[in-house]
Amino acid sequence: MTETSRNKKHLGVQRGDHTTIRYTASGPAGGPTLALIHGWACDRGDFDAVTDHLPKNYRVLAIDLAEHGESRSTRALWTMEEFARDVAAVLEAESVNKAVVAGHSLGGAVAVEVGKLLPDTVSRVVALDALHYLSLFPAMSDEQVEAMLRLFQEDFAAGVRGLVEGGSPAGTDPALKETYFEKMVAVRQPAGLRSIEGLMRWDMDAALRETKQPITVFAIRDLVTQEAIDRYGDRLDIVLIELGSHHFPVEAPEGTAKLLADVGTD
Repeated sequence: MTETSRNKKHLGVQRGDHTTIRYTASGPAGGPTLALIHGWACDRGDFDAVTDHLPKNYRVLAIDLAEHGESRSTRALWTMEEFARDVAAVLEAESVNKAVVAGHSLGGAVAVEVGKLLPDTVSRVVALDALHYLSLFPAMSDEQVEAMLRLFQEDFAAGVRGLVEGGSPAGTDPALKETYFEKMVAVRQPAGLRSIEGLMRWDMDAALRETKQPITVFAIRDLVTQEAIDRYGDRLDIVLIELGSHHFPVEAPEGTAKLLADVGTD
């Protein structure tokens, strides 16, 4: 199933006069399509090695969300729904009629919104260590949002450090954690702060009620609580895995590719 030298094209699509979305496309135009969405403060390059390990007949679209990676935007709206429109613009530009949409971390929330936005195009949603963190994904009260935002506003680096630590099982290489921290703390502002606020204000339960596609969650075993399984196990197909930390697509690209290939493209 492995191809190590895909022909990748780096492309872009314009959304009005305020947003340019960059993405990487590889594989045959008529092949089964898989759209890959990175997490908060990350970029589409996190999927480069994953893409190389996917079946060669797959059409793979790795997308930089607005103000992440090479995408740029001057917009004022930083919700998960607006990020979903970034992805939808790429699918439209590539004339995609059917796709599986997979998102890591914040990208998992975006993937759910893409499924809601494009019910006839998206056949399945895949979340890569996303949706099961009960302290982040279900809707928070205004008081909870304000408290968490204050942490990031007063000491952004400390807020980022907390996210990295929270996604690192015991025994995670400290150098690896430092790499993730350095990358994420450099997210472009003000979009970085506004987009994490958008995630905090996202109502996952409402979105799940409106999203009809099957949703598979590949979650790091040591980072999943029984409470999350009890709460969402009847709506999400939660598959426990052991491929590293929260950033497992970077740490275990071949294993991640196998998970995505096994899910299929419906």
